[in-house]
Amino acid sequence: MSHPGEGLDGAIVGIDLGTTNSVIASVTGRGLEVIRDRHGNALVPSVVAFVPNGEVLVGRRARDRAIIDPLNTIHSAKRIIGRPCGAPDTQRVISQLPYIVSPGQNEEPIVRTRAGDESVTQISARVLAHLRAGAQAHLGRPVTGCVVTVPANFSDGQREATRRAAVAAGMHVLRILNEPTAAAIALGMGAPGSQRRVGVFDMGGGTFDFTVLAVHDGLFEVLATGGEPYLGGDDFDHVLADRFARSFLETMRIDVNADPEKRARVVRAAEQAKIALSSQGSIDGVVPSIAHGVGGMEIDMPYSLSRADFEALIGKQIDRALDTTNQVLAQAGLTPAHIDEVALVGGSTLIPAVRRRVRNLFGREPNTSVNPLEAVACGAAYHAHALWAASQMPPTGSEAGSPGGVGLLMDVTSHSLGIATYGDNVEVLIDKNTTIPCEGTRMFSTVLDNQREVSIRVCQGEARRFSQSEFLGELHLSNLRPAPRGETQVAVEFIVDANGILQVSARDATTGQLAQAQLAVRGLSRTS
Repeated sequence: MSHPGEGLDGAIVGIDLGTTNSVIASVTGRGLEVIRDRHGNALVPSVVAFVPNGEVLVGRRARDRAIIDPLNTIHSAKRIIGRPCGAPDTQRVISQLPYIVSPGQNEEPIVRTRAGDESVTQISARVLAHLRAGAQAHLGRPVTGCVVTVPANFSDGQREATRRAAVAAGMHVLRILNEPTAAAIALGMGAPGSQRRVGVFDMGGGTFDFTVLAVHDGLFEVLATGGEPYLGGDDFDHVLADRFARSFLETMRIDVNADPEKRARVVRAAEQAKIALSSQGSIDGVVPSIAHGVGGMEIDMPYSLSRADFEALIGKQIDRALDTTNQVLAQAGLTPAHIDEVALVGGSTLIPAVRRRVRNLFGREPNTSVNPLEAVACGAAYHAHALWAASQMPPTGSEAGSPGGVGLLMDVTSHSLGIATYGDNVEVLIDKNTTIPCEGTRMFSTVLDNQREVSIRVCQGEARRFSQSEFLGELHLSNLRPAPRGETQVAVEFIVDANGILQVSARDATTGQLAQAQLAVRGLSRTS
């Protein structure tokens, strides 16, 4: 069996493709290196700007244009990558974005810019290509392979869209790795001799995950994982921005939310206030020249906020994260008292209220030995190196051989996968928290004489009603053997690979002949 890193020349990297910022790292002869720019910054804003002269900017220069050209400055793309445009949650996120998003093939999100339409996958590819170029300049050689991380709760479509983005950026994808697992690797929690249960609390700019792992002697075994795809720093920013805008409307009778550029400036101010309140008790600021009054007089928007007020505003969001944490613990058959170590990952865990609530839940100080903004990329780099190293030596039964103590990884499915059956019911083929790679098989019989095609609706989620589950897409079986109804039986096999991506195959159970099986995933075109 071939290894993921086999035959690759050049540098191998780990990438944390974030909602707000992204980080890239690599294991070299000098050890682990987080790639930084000439100013020492490891964080690259996950922003792409299309400027009037035709230039495309990525990173900090792009982010600086968000408040002057919001319609053509694309940020937070990770929140909708691989998601169907028509889904209610996707629509809610799109309503908060200043740029225009419309549905493409299979409801894939398409961004309208002055340079033309681009899929969100293409936008993410631009960010990844920018990261790759920076790493190549730093390392002095081509970057050919990568491990890219995703939230543990990412769906099949989101994982595949991320994989496609990395390929479009010119890299071979060794693995799509769950962010909490990568963080555990970076923290050295699988070092030989260590045996403990670890909880990884991962709250970034757009998503939240909590994962429970059993780690011992280099083995990382994920016991349970769960999360919310729309819970993170972006949501905190909008809560604050709504507070500032509402106050300004009440005092000045001016609605800044009606103008995308003004709203973008208020959201940027809210983000800066959020960051400041992590290190100080209150903040006073102003958004200059946000509107014009009589005679063209410029009007500023002043704002004032204490940390206590901020914590009260985001209390419900933190409650949701802790509720999810307790649910994941229950799925693993554990309580907070069973967890030996808790790791905090993601920019939103720098908020004092988040840290305090996590500490109170588990009754211990969280592990912050690795920068929470860089931990995921570091773990991905260690794992990338391990996969590459395994390809250079005879098989040993594990993915061992990295400075981060990476041995065998045993990750799990983040959702149950099933199909629609009669009466709005769901038949589960693969359960949530099943160790990957895994598979499930279901037999289908034709219901018409000489039936040549079958369509099957595929879903994910824990509800047992299809209407309450997330519709992933349609599975089309064709080229079936013509026969009387009920005689042709087709074995459909669902395979979730090590990347957490669903593969489907179908075979005539009588003849063994392969049928054509194509899964059209909602939110992802066939060509993006």
